[in-house]
Amino acid sequence: MSAKFSIDGRAVGPGEKSYLIAEIAQAHDGSLGYAHAFIDLAKDCGADAVKFQTHIAREETTREEDFRVRIFPQDKTRYEYWQRMEFEPDQWQGLKNHADEVGITFLSSAFSHKAIDLLDRIGMPAWKVASGEVLNFSLLEAMCATGKPVLLSSGMSAMDEVDQAIKFVQEQGNPAGIFQCTTKYPTPLEETGLNVMQDFATQYGIPVGLSDHSANPYVPIVAMSKGADMIETHLCLHPRQFGPDTSSSLTPEGFKMMSEARDVAHVVLNNKVEKDAMSKDLNVVRGLFQKSLALREDQAAGTVLSEDMITLKKPGTGLPASRLQSLVGKTLTQDVSHERLLRDEDVTE
Repeated sequence: MSAKFSIDGRAVGPGEKSYLIAEIAQAHDGSLGYAHAFIDLAKDCGADAVKFQTHIAREETTREEDFRVRIFPQDKTRYEYWQRMEFEPDQWQGLKNHADEVGITFLSSAFSHKAIDLLDRIGMPAWKVASGEVLNFSLLEAMCATGKPVLLSSGMSAMDEVDQAIKFVQEQGNPAGIFQCTTKYPTPLEETGLNVMQDFATQYGIPVGLSDHSANPYVPIVAMSKGADMIETHLCLHPRQFGPDTSSSLTPEGFKMMSEARDVAHVVLNNKVEKDAMSKDLNVVRGLFQKSLALREDQAAGTVLSEDMITLKKPGTGLPASRLQSLVGKTLTQDVSHERLLRDEDVTE
């Protein structure tokens, strides 16, 4: 199984620029207009993909499901909340079309077979599997049947469960990726677990990443420095946006800073410098910054040079400092000003 795969024509894996996913989830709060606004925002912030969640209440839950965070006064039950988050198939198609138009990949996590069918019909290029669905082999099988890459989140999984999920996806013949994730909102810095991400890379040899809930842009930056092929982090409109995920989301400023750091790091880490060749290229600059041998004071012809008469002055285009001792005891052949550099013809052989 290859260590790289492609999403919407974009290579993902070792040596490639880290793949940034702006997780919107339900930050749109059921507003189609806000969902479209998030697509533009994610593009402006430098994300490679904008990701939603496709919930169809009737297909995935019951009225017995409890709230993770009960902050929505209009929703008496979690079931009603998921209903309010639903968009019609043509609306999902409109979101996908919008993403295509602005040049950002459209992704959405599916939580039911019906959601998989809907997203596959509109042409979604990869599957991001939420932490709670990693061992839902019925859903995984349906995703794999499309032949697209499957990106697994490990937020609530033990290592043996991660093993099972990756093995299942690979046995179906699909490219697989794995995210280290801690399902805490927000995630404390000390529980980010970048060591686990690196363990995944060693153990599985597939693209690895961090699905981050810390709301701290420095965390994904550090993760990228440690080899993260993929970064997923929530994006909010502003830090006071209403919703359960705002406290674990990056602001537009934070996300953009992260994406700019990603671009810089990719250039810096993937361009080697040959020191000797670079030194030759910088000969002109060396002349500007370095110094050469010169006299401290004006001296007349016939003066025998002593070490205390000689100093170093710019530019570095004359006799180098390494020649100082060779000039000591030599006699000046002509008057020499302290305002110019010493030359070979100024002293006896």
